[in-house]
Amino acid sequence: MELPPHVSGDLEVFVNGVAQVEGRDYRRQGNALVFQRSLAKEGRLGTIRWLSMLAGVAGTYRQNDSVDVVYESGGKRLVATDLPIKHD
Repeated sequence: MELPPHVSGDLEVFVNGVAQVEGRDYRRQGNALVFQRSLAKEGRLGTIRWLSMLAGVAGTYRQNDSVDVVYESGGKRLVATDLPIKHD
């Protein structure tokens, strides 16, 4: 996953709100984060799935990971939220 261009320096990385440890859960490769486990976004729901959820027949149980990064810029702590997940 590519980091936004304005994000640099030391980072705190969270997947689904859980702190990740560099070297154990992910590694930095240039301006990208490479995770040890597979991450995925659910994507758009089709009409049938949407209607079945609305009717209470089915829920959404697909993997829907969220990656947030805390970084410092100009002396302030900032957060880049719900970064796009790309697959190679």
